[in-house]
Amino acid sequence: MKTNMEDIDKLIKETLTREEAKFYDELEEQNIFQMLLGLFKGKNRWVMFFANFVTLAFFGLFLYCIVQFFNAEVVKDMLKWGLGGLVFLFGVSMLKIFAWMQMDKNALIREIKRLELQISSLSGRRSE
Repeated sequence: MKTNMEDIDKLIKETLTREEAKFYDELEEQNIFQMLLGLFKGKNRWVMFFANFVTLAFFGLFLYCIVQFFNAEVVKDMLKWGLGGLVFLFGVSMLKIFAWMQMDKNALIREIKRLELQISSLSGRRSE
């Protein structure tokens, strides 16, 4: 399977101009660290910076609630701090899910661009 994909990539690169081939190379599959860094590029990078700032704040508040929970002596206070900690932990989880969804969206966009480039390349080759 690997050689078949490599053959297809080689065939596509042969039909592309130098500039298109460079663009095609940039669309290759990324590892997890490249995907994480890719979240902070583009028009909405400020959203990811803000989401990460809020995530850190929520995690700090979660830790504070946990410390207060263990220092509380009354059950009512334990319930308050425990519920607060749970809410902040859910907030951290939701923001992390948001980041993973953005990474998935970026991967899908990259694959769609690859397909568009392949279709363009093949249609140009057929018309010759």
